[in-house]
Amino acid sequence: MAEAIAMQYGLELVANLIDCHAIEAESDNEEVIEYCAGEERMFNDATAIYAECITQAGFIGKVIFNHWPRPRPIVPGRVQLVSKNNTKAPLEENTQKVMLELTGGDSTGDRSGLDLVAVLDVSGSMQGDKIDKMKTAMQFVIKKLSPIDRLSIVTFSDGAARLCPLRQITEASQPELQGIIGGLRAGGNTNISDGLGTGLKVLADRKLSGGRVVGVMLMSDGQQNRGGDAAQVAVGNVPVYTFGFGADYDPTVLNAVAKNSMGGTFSVVNDIDGLSMAFSQCLAGLLTVVVQDLKLTVARVEDESTIQNVAAGSYPQTQDADAGSVTVSFGDLYSKEVRKVIVDLLLPAIESERGADILEVTYSYNTGGRLFDAPPATVTVRRTGTAVPEDDPAVPEVQTEEARLKTVTMIKQARAMADGKNLGDARDKLVEAQNGLEDIMEQSSPLVDMLRTELQQLLKLFKSQDMYDKQGRPYALSSETSHERQRFAARGDIEGMRMFATPRMDKYLEQAKKFDQDPTAPVPSVEEDVKEEVAANPLAPIAGPITFYIQAAIQALQAIEKLINKP
Repeated sequence: MAEAIAMQYGLELVANLIDCHAIEAESDNEEVIEYCAGEERMFNDATAIYAECITQAGFIGKVIFNHWPRPRPIVPGRVQLVSKNNTKAPLEENTQKVMLELTGGDSTGDRSGLDLVAVLDVSGSMQGDKIDKMKTAMQFVIKKLSPIDRLSIVTFSDGAARLCPLRQITEASQPELQGIIGGLRAGGNTNISDGLGTGLKVLADRKLSGGRVVGVMLMSDGQQNRGGDAAQVAVGNVPVYTFGFGADYDPTVLNAVAKNSMGGTFSVVNDIDGLSMAFSQCLAGLLTVVVQDLKLTVARVEDESTIQNVAAGSYPQTQDADAGSVTVSFGDLYSKEVRKVIVDLLLPAIESERGADILEVTYSYNTGGRLFDAPPATVTVRRTGTAVPEDDPAVPEVQTEEARLKTVTMIKQARAMADGKNLGDARDKLVEAQNGLEDIMEQSSPLVDMLRTELQQLLKLFKSQDMYDKQGRPYALSSETSHERQRFAARGDIEGMRMFATPRMDKYLEQAKKFDQDPTAPVPSVEEDVKEEVAANPLAPIAGPITFYIQAAIQALQAIEKLINKP
């Protein structure tokens, strides 16, 4: 800001002294260029400086800008890839499982700006405490956003209204946005479809979109009774995070909207005091997106393996039959978020013992609008004469992940039974899922503990048909989508069930709780959050790139060794 102020007053002084009628400025910032090319908003400090130039020079003449964009380096290591599998396989034909883990790196200060659209229910049922709680939750969101972020507010009742376009969060716009939220009034019916469509149009109409993170947060407390079916709205690649508020909303519709999007989740907020915390968890993810358009490709090795199945939740998959490969598209990945993928392979029979490459793996992502392709990695096993290697049992982490996937399947089956009024069978299915967890080797795993907690809570909510309809169904739907996306979603007890939560989510949960107690208190900025994380782990920003280069060196050495030992 000191540079901006200096330019502001320096520009004014020079203009007055030399009777200047034209100004020529230089910049090496791409966003400045885009701003000066006609964009309505500013996105970072450099742009703000030149905006001050425009403000001060506008009354004295034309402002001319010459720009030389500075290439933004692609930083490797924003995602870490780890494979877990058996190291040995028998000589006869057999199946093997390979689990791949993609983990988002540490959050950094050079994150991409966020374009967020809040789609808010202001129907008549929101009157009273509900709309007050919603206003508080939105005030927290506005205070957490930074100058590189933009926010648009859309409301819906009988129809939908865009109360403001995407607005950059500045010292001037922040109180204006807070004023818009403070002035909301409840009344009318519930037209979720129009609200969703209007919010999506805000993002579709952007002039500047390259490299920016996007998200829609849609909350509703009621049944849709105006307009079309929101579950049928084509969402595209925009992540939509839905929030069921109170006890009278339609969880099926809100869950469908989230599932129709890329990476969206459905959160249950039965306690109206919990909306700020629920919003904070979504925001914590969107403000720590480390990569965009993350894709993982697995390919068979000719004459060594065939891919039988790829388990990656509900993320879209594309197959290339000629190459024998499968590509999974994950969209955005948050800092410290994990995507686990299990690949089932069929290995052919061979005659003699030897090492074998059984799977080729690569991944790609975008960061700052630029594409990064990771070099291929190879999964190798030792083919031996031992049919079942006693010294190489099943990998515990793979078994635990398979148990999670099986548990989710059984939760879906139980929900279908309960929807059909077969509550007794549904409860039996949940008990069966509980018993299945007893066979897992990793009994001390936090994931296993959370799965047990989840099933226990579902059994409580499946106690009667009325309780299931009001609380059990929303919980089960939220749970299913959360598991399919491997992404946190509030399920009613936001503090008790933290499956898939990231460190930033834990931090924002505490900040939101304090904010609810005193909304006038200052809220730490995102920059302060990052500084605190770096102070706690100074090597975090470089750990990812270092790990990447070490892995690349090891792979290169392994490739050289294979060439040397090739008969």
